Parts: sequence; C-alpha cells; structure tokens
Amino acid sequence: MNLASSLFPAVWHGIMLALSLAVVWQTVRRAPWRRLLESSQLNLLLGFAVGLTLMWSLKAGVKPGLNLHMLGAMAATLTLGPWLALVALAAALSGVTLNGAIEWDAWPINFILMAVVPVAIASGIQRCIERWLPAHFFVFIFVTSFAGAALTVMLQGAVASAAMVVAGAYSAEFLLSDYLPFFLLLGFSEAWISGAIVTLLVVYRPDWVAGFDDSRYLLNK
Repeated sequence: MNLASSLFPAVWHGIMLALSLAVVWQTVRRAPWRRLLESSQLNLLLGFAVGLTLMWSLKAGVKPGLNLHMLGAMAATLTLGPWLALVALAAALSGVTLNGAIEWDAWPINFILMAVVPVAIASGIQRCIERWLPAHFFVFIFVTSFAGAALTVMLQGAVASAAMVVAGAYSAEFLLSDYLPFFLLLGFSEAWISGAIVTLLVVYRPDWVAGFDDSRYLLNK
C-alpha cells in the first residue's frame, strides 16, 4: 500500500519522521556494510531494490492508501538480513516516490509501515521458527519462506489498517469488509513469489542467503 500524506494529520507526520530518523541512524550503525564490499552482495542488494521498486509499482486499489501490492519483505530479510533488508526496502520506496506514486512528505509514514514493520515481523517470525521448530531444510523453505512470507504481508496489512483507523482516515468497519479480506489473496501470492526466490537462492547460491546456515539445516540430517 502506498499511503497518501493526506490520510494522516500533521502530528503523525512528525512522529513518523522522528521514528524514521531513529531507524535510519540505527541502520547506519548496525548494518553489516562490509558485506557490500563483495560485488555479489552489493549486486544482490541492488537487485532487490530494483525488483521491489518494480513490484511496488504494480498495484491495485480503489481509494487513496488502499492499494495492494506484494512486499517481498520476508525474501529480503532472509537473504540480506534485517538491516540490509531495510536498506533495500528504503531504496525501493525512494524509487517509487521518485516515480510520483507517493509524495515525499509521506515517505516517513510509508517507510515505517511498508519497510520497518514488515521487516520486523519477518525477522520475528524467523526467530520464532528457529526457536520452536526443528532445524530442517524443508522447515526453512516451506514454513519460513512460504508461510512466513504470507503471514508477514497479512500482519503488515493489519498494522497499516489499524494505523489508518487510529488516524481517522477510514472506519474499521469499511476496512474489515472491503479491504483486509484481500490480504488473504495477497498473502498467497506473496508466499509463492518470495518462497520461490528464496528456494532458488538456497539451491544455487546458498552463500547469498544470510538466514540460511548449511550446518544447521543440512549437515547430519
């Protein structure tokens, strides 16, 4: 969803700008920038940024802020790690904004709700699966990559919808009946696209997937 600035009052823009600056500062401090010295890792991050820009440009919707498009947050998080995934999603959001799909003053709100929230959800799902489920290759592929991607986009839609309700942009009844049900279909598409990307990378370039560890998922199985 590409949230319009008119949906939120001025105080929301101030709060989201402060949160965005805090997240950017933490990303600068904590992201594994040395990994990008390898040309393959830099190309991977740029590839995600370009691919997500194109993916986010393909959207469907009927009202401002109620657009539907796939996120790719779980695939980016598993492949790049959460901090570099934030960089890729921020770059994609900037690309969409440059194309005129989002106003620049709405960038912080969209960054928090379309990048920070889904990456945090995806990272949390990954950690929970690693803690509570067996360390098995098929668990990583089908549960984390496929089901986790679907759950991520559905939870992100719920959080963004709750934000619009609190901000007074739309009523909860309207969103529950005419918007949120579509996230079930979107989750199915997200699962297949993100799962397929991660599966191909794990099979052909496992060293490119930060969240995949051969010794954990393959050895002695």
